[in-house]
Amino acid sequence: MTFAAEVRKAVTPRAALLVIGVLALQLLFIASYIGALHNPKPTDVPFGVVAPQQVSARLVTELDGLPGGPLDPRAVADEATARRQILDREIDGALIVDPRGTRDTVLVASGGGTVLANSLTKIIKQAELSQERTARAVDVAPASHQDFDGLSSFYLAVGWCVGGYLCASILAISAGSRPANRERALIRTGVMALYAIAGGIGGAVIIGPVLDALPGSFWGLSGLGALTVFAVGMITLALEALTGIVGIGLAVLLVVIAGNPSAGGAFPLPMLPDFWRAIGPALPPGASTWTARSIAYFRGNAVTGPLLVLSAWAVVGTAVTLLTAMRGKERDAASGTEATMGGTGSTPV
Repeated sequence: MTFAAEVRKAVTPRAALLVIGVLALQLLFIASYIGALHNPKPTDVPFGVVAPQQVSARLVTELDGLPGGPLDPRAVADEATARRQILDREIDGALIVDPRGTRDTVLVASGGGTVLANSLTKIIKQAELSQERTARAVDVAPASHQDFDGLSSFYLAVGWCVGGYLCASILAISAGSRPANRERALIRTGVMALYAIAGGIGGAVIIGPVLDALPGSFWGLSGLGALTVFAVGMITLALEALTGIVGIGLAVLLVVIAGNPSAGGAFPLPMLPDFWRAIGPALPPGASTWTARSIAYFRGNAVTGPLLVLSAWAVVGTAVTLLTAMRGKERDAASGTEATMGGTGSTPV
C-alpha cells in the first residue's frame, strides 16, 4: 500500500473536518481575545456630575465633548445621590464640584474594575487641570486588597463556566453525545444539577474562606456558581444533543471565544469595543462576572438582569436536551416499527 493510500485510509473525511474545525476555533480564539483586549479605552462611561446649577450644564457639555468620547455625563442632584447611583451600578463614577474652592472630588468604584476606576480618575484630573482645578479620588466601593485589579470575580466565573462545559463534555464522551431516551436525558440533567451545586459551593469556599480573595455573601456566591455551572453545562448538553461531538466545539465558541473576552473581567465593559460590550451581558461569563462583583462590592444590587440571563440559558439548555431525547425515542420507535413490518413481509400502503 502506498503512503498516499495509507494517509487516505488513516485520515477520514470526518477526522479532517474536525481538525479543520479545531483550527478555526484556534484562530477565532486569537482574534477574539486580541480584538477585544488589545486596545482598551473608556467609551461612553456613565458618569455623574454634581455641581452648582449655574455651571452644571456647562460641565456636562465639556465632559461630553472630551476627545474620544470617554464619558457619558449626566447631572446628578447631590453627592448622596451620586454615591447611591454608583452602588446601584447605574453610573461608574461622579465628579463632585466644590463651589467654595478649587479642589473637587471624583467618586469611583474599584470593585467594578480597578482599571476603569483609575482611568476615570486620570480623565477627570486632566480635565480639571485645564480649568486650574484639582481633584482627589474617593473609592466608594473599593476592591479587596486580596483582589488584584478586581479580577477575582472574573476568574471565579471562568472557573464555573469551564466546569460546566467540561462536565457536559465528559458525559457526552463517556455515554454518547445524544441521550438514548428521555430517562437518560433526565439522569444527565440530574447529574449536571448535582455537579453544579458542588461546583458553586466549592468555588465560593475557595475564593472566600480559603483565599479571602472576595468579600460578600458566601451563599449568594454559591447560588450564583451553581446557576452558572448548570446553565453552561445544560447548554453544552443541548448543543451535543443537536450536533453530536461538534457541540463541544460550539460550547467552546460560545463560552470561551465569545464569552470570556466580552465578560468585562480583564477590562470592564465600558472599556471594550462596541461589539464585545454588546454581547458580553447576554453570555454566561459576562452575566456571572457582573453578578459576582455586585454580590461582593455593591450590596447585591443590579443582579436581576444577569440572573435572568443565566436562568434563560439553563432553561433553554434543559428544554432542548429533553425535547431532543424525546424526538430521538420517537424516531427510534418509528424505525423499529418499519423494520418489523418489513421483516414480516408486509407491504407499505
